[in-house]
Order: sequence, then C-alpha cells, then structure tokens
Amino acid sequence: MPVAEPEIVGRLQRREPSGFLLASIRGVGQVDLQPLLWTGIIILAALWSAGWQIGLFATLGTLISTATAYVLGVDRSNIALGLQGYCGCLTGIALVTYLGHHPATYVLAVVGAIICTLLTATLTTLLASYGLTALTAPFCLVSGVMVLGAPSFARIWHGAPKEVSSPTSGDTGISWSDLWHAFFTNVSQIFLVDEWYVGLIMLVGLAFAGVRVFLFAVAGSIVGIVAAWALGAPTAQIAQGIYGYNAVLVAIAVGAVFLTATVPNGIYALFGAAATTGLTASLTSLFKPFGGHTFTWPFILTTWALMAAVPLLTRLRRST
Repeated sequence: MPVAEPEIVGRLQRREPSGFLLASIRGVGQVDLQPLLWTGIIILAALWSAGWQIGLFATLGTLISTATAYVLGVDRSNIALGLQGYCGCLTGIALVTYLGHHPATYVLAVVGAIICTLLTATLTTLLASYGLTALTAPFCLVSGVMVLGAPSFARIWHGAPKEVSSPTSGDTGISWSDLWHAFFTNVSQIFLVDEWYVGLIMLVGLAFAGVRVFLFAVAGSIVGIVAAWALGAPTAQIAQGIYGYNAVLVAIAVGAVFLTATVPNGIYALFGAAATTGLTASLTSLFKPFGGHTFTWPFILTTWALMAAVPLLTRLRRST
C-alpha cells in the first residue's frame, strides 16, 4: 500500500477522535490502494449516491474495522493510512448486497469487520517474508464464508436480494453504449456497484490521488474491456463491469503503487490487467457450483503472482 507523508501520519496520530475519523475515510480510499483523504471522501460520497444502504454499510464496516485496530493496538501509523479499514468497508457492502437489509445483517457486518482486522494481521504476518501484502484477501475470506453459510441459518437468511448474472453465456456483440457503461462500471464494481455514474464519481476521486493513478485506472478499465471482448465474454457482463473491475485494481496496484514509473513496469501492469480478466471467468466458474462469489480474488491472485516474480525480473523495480 502507498506510504503517506510522515507529517500527515503524525498529525492523524495526535488528533483523536478526529484522527480515527480521518483514518476511516482513508480506509475507504484504500480499497483502491489510495490513502489520500480527498480520494476517500469522494469515493465514500459515490457509495452513498449508490443508495443509503450501500453508503451506510460501507461506513459501518470501515469504522468498526478501524476501531478494532485501535483497540487491539495495531501500529498507529498503519491505522492512520487507512490500512485497517478497507476490508471492513467491502465486507459491509458485500453483506448488505447479498444478504439484504435486515437486523441480522448489521450484526454480521460488525462481526465481519472485526474479523477482517484480525485476518489482516494474520495475512500480513504470513506474507511479509515474501514481500507481499494482504490486499483485499481478508474481505474475500470473511464475506465469502458468511454469504456462503448464510442460507443455513433462518435468522440470517431472508432470500437472495441480488441475482448474480452468469458470465458464461450471452450475446457477444458490443455497442457504444455497452462500451462507455463498461468503462465506468469497471470502477464501481470494485465496490460491488454496477451504476456507471458511481464509477464516474470514483474516477474523479482517483484523479485527486494523482495523474499516474488516474491513468492506470483508465488503462486498466480499457484493457479489461478489450480483453473480455476479445475472449468473447457476454456483452451484458462486460457492460456491468463484471470482467473489468479486477483489471482496474491490478493496473493501479502494480502500475501506480507497487512498482516504479517505468515503461517495462507499465507494460507488466497492463499485462496483469489483461490476465486477470481471464482469471475472473475461471474463478467464477469454479465458485458457481457451490454458490461462492468471485469478489476480488482475481485481483489478489494476479497481483501476488506478479509481485512475487519481481525479485527475479531485473528490468522491473519496486517502489521504495
């Protein structure tokens, strides 16, 4: 994840509870690997524009995960960067999206956010020796387990509020309307939202994080569309952002965060963005028979594989 200026971290540490609130807002931006405050504010506003339930559960999950990190004594500089809140943010959204708005969902969102903080610490410890970070794996694990197990419990399961489209069949022709919708929903689907205007607002937030971040987000979205279309993915799923959101995350992570700004690194990042598009279909097909969800696993696995290879690829350079 990106590193903030030392004076920013220090300021956040000294001002409580304002430091807690600012760290939580940064946690929303860290879903896209960006700690800038304005990026977090704009993305959070985009989530509320998608619906009050999405905005509320995103806020709740982020606040609980961040608060848990404070209680458990996680390093304050780490908290200040928002690195303890982003998985809770996504978990809250996933639970209300797939389980619906019920009292039990609030309880699960709180519990899930707490577990996300614990799993973040676990995975950070396990992956540190490999030079890798947890990314959104805690969110995928917690949300995947909770959503998969929910139908077994009558007080939790109230029927599926969201029908997930199959990414294996359908028309493969593509129109201009499909293209521009896909371009924006590739960004919003990172947060499980398929509204194009939400993606547009989020892109504005990413622009505040810097030109490089914005350009890689744009390039990742385009590569995701092209790769999905070239492989013959159904148009409906391309337009909904199903095939492109992982490509956006990989492009930002590898191209704008973890590697330096060089041409080989950029090509490497966009190659990863294309590769994760194919992996999205594979993992969706793998999870579908038992009711699992792909979430951001393609982004996680692709980024881990790409970054684990960097030490032996002498033309590539990690960011310092």
